[in-house]
Amino acid sequence: MLRKIPLAWLQLTRERTRLLIALAGIAFADILIFMQLGFQDSLYYSNVRFHASLQGDVVLISNQSSSLISMKNFSQRRLYQALNFKEVESVHPIYLDFTSFRNPVTGFPRNIFVMGTNPQSNIFDIPGVAENLDKLNLPDVILYDRASRSEFGPIAQKFDAGETVTAEVRLRRIRVVGLFTLGASFGADGNIITSDINFLRIFNNHQQGLIEVGLIKLKPGADANAFAQKLRKYLTQEVNVMTKQQYIDFERNYWASNTAIGFIFTLGAIMGFIVGIVIVYQILYTEVNDHLSEYATLKAIGYTHKYLLRVILQESLLLAVLGYFPGLFVTLFLYQKAREATLLPVFMNFSRAVIVLVLTIIMCYISGVIAVKKLNAADPADIF
Repeated sequence: MLRKIPLAWLQLTRERTRLLIALAGIAFADILIFMQLGFQDSLYYSNVRFHASLQGDVVLISNQSSSLISMKNFSQRRLYQALNFKEVESVHPIYLDFTSFRNPVTGFPRNIFVMGTNPQSNIFDIPGVAENLDKLNLPDVILYDRASRSEFGPIAQKFDAGETVTAEVRLRRIRVVGLFTLGASFGADGNIITSDINFLRIFNNHQQGLIEVGLIKLKPGADANAFAQKLRKYLTQEVNVMTKQQYIDFERNYWASNTAIGFIFTLGAIMGFIVGIVIVYQILYTEVNDHLSEYATLKAIGYTHKYLLRVILQESLLLAVLGYFPGLFVTLFLYQKAREATLLPVFMNFSRAVIVLVLTIIMCYISGVIAVKKLNAADPADIF
């Protein structure tokens, strides 16, 4: 099959303008697919960074909680009941909520995600948290996420410059005593961490002892799945008991299945695939139609319909490969711009690059299979 590729190449390059238009169309379709898949992956990844950062094995949440942006609280007594099991090393209550954070420069408020925990418990595997936890023992202080969106103000820049940074959080004056790096998500534009006591000061209508997440650390060697199953039977149905991985999957499934965002990104990728099929089909159909007499001549001198089919499919493969790489390079540039503009983790990975390449080849082959039907009209009798 490979020795016949030069004929397919000559067919494509005979009309350079048409070839460039075809490659631009395929690149555009690939860019559309890449961008949709990239944003979809950043949606899932950014929204589970909190979950992945938890240094624990089993998680408790209210059975009415659907995602991190819609958490309901439950009694921390359920969490402390886990201490009755010999597998448990420690338990850690976590308070979570959203509230307004007023930009200290412009004065405009914006919702920010607040995490409250005991400063003695190092439960977050987040850069910048562990070394600053002791500072949270002071009243009305927070750690600020330097990767929060810029709309919150130049908090990190001022702090790095050695300035005393204060801001208004839920009508309460607080002071920034440290920085960490977690990052914005589709659900939260920014994040702050504070102590459990300061959390209850900020949310003065939040009842003490009603928590959003309960984290359980198990002793070395304990099986998290087996323990979670045992704990489910022991506790009331008021709470959901999950391993850390199940908690991550729980959040991902919410965004994939219960929100329009996940559906929209998937639909966008499908539309890009369809657009590519249409573009390549139009190019190949025109190519076959313009050379119909030549194909009829080839049939007349003994070349089979199967041979002509291979030529068209080889053209499809060439179009797929040649159109893919410009789309890939433009996508890398757009990913960088998207990261800078949104602070979302939009990155290229090897698996996505391979998946889109395979989709591009399939897309072009489908177009080729549809276009070769025109070859049936190549009748040698028409030219003699």
